[in-house]
Amino acid sequence: MASLRLIFFGTSAFGVPSLEILLRHNYTIAAVVTAPDKTQGRGQKVKPSPIKLVAAAHHLPILQPYNLKSPSFLEILRNYQANLQVVVAFRILPRVVWALPALGTFNLHASLLPQYRGAAPINWAIIRGEQETGVTTFFIEETIDTGHILFQSRVPIDEQDTAETLHERLKYQGAQLLLRTVQAIEQGSYTSYPQPFIPPNLLKQAPKLSKEDCQIDWEQDTIAILNFIRGLSPDPGSWTILQGSRVKILAARRVAEIQLNPGTIYSDGKHYLYIGTRNGAIAVEQLQLAGKKSMDIQTFLRGYQLVAATDL
Repeated sequence: MASLRLIFFGTSAFGVPSLEILLRHNYTIAAVVTAPDKTQGRGQKVKPSPIKLVAAAHHLPILQPYNLKSPSFLEILRNYQANLQVVVAFRILPRVVWALPALGTFNLHASLLPQYRGAAPINWAIIRGEQETGVTTFFIEETIDTGHILFQSRVPIDEQDTAETLHERLKYQGAQLLLRTVQAIEQGSYTSYPQPFIPPNLLKQAPKLSKEDCQIDWEQDTIAILNFIRGLSPDPGSWTILQGSRVKILAARRVAEIQLNPGTIYSDGKHYLYIGTRNGAIAVEQLQLAGKKSMDIQTFLRGYQLVAATDL
């Protein structure tokens, strides 16, 4: 088989270990495709993507198209003569792009497909109280996240995991799976297979999360609320309105000995803040006011006057 020439598509930090592991194993990366630089933060400084920083450090050709169907971009891709394309945490590719290489285009997805197709699989797995997730490599096809599976690797979800801690584990587990996939394709030693059929009522999706999706519903039970907080921490962050101000709750724990009505807050103004749920209460441990840094509950209470017992 001819030696591999890869084009790597990626933007976020999730894909960094995958690109780095390919470089460490001396695969030929003909080019890296990533998102255009964006302005971020209060100063609106232009910042490159994490993938661009790695590519630049290794002097790889970098493409940052706004339009993936642009004739000029497609011509550049063809000229690189890659025979395999790898996608990790990138936007949806049109057929005209993913169908280009002779050996196909495969994607690394942070779930055990077919469960949790979509943009936010890590968040939703924790929100829904799963005890296990994983990573999947699959060939890209017309419908999003539905292509033939190459390999999968399972990863347990700990009771204390947040979206951040699980993201960290999955990105490294994913890099190992991606390397295994590239090696198998290189050697022609793989068999891809269709994703198992799951009845629609049992199929769990992982759509992109909006700010509105992240508001805490205090009518839910305690465990569901704690999973919701963990699954959105630290980003995009679950939130509630606390005495007229929007706050993100980034960490909390169950308080078995306290019973409060849903949405009722109780605090001594110094050490603790309890909020009622459908069947008990949580103790807020870390939160963040809009435009401020995250802080522990004691720091927050020193600078924020709370009514001792009131509704949100």
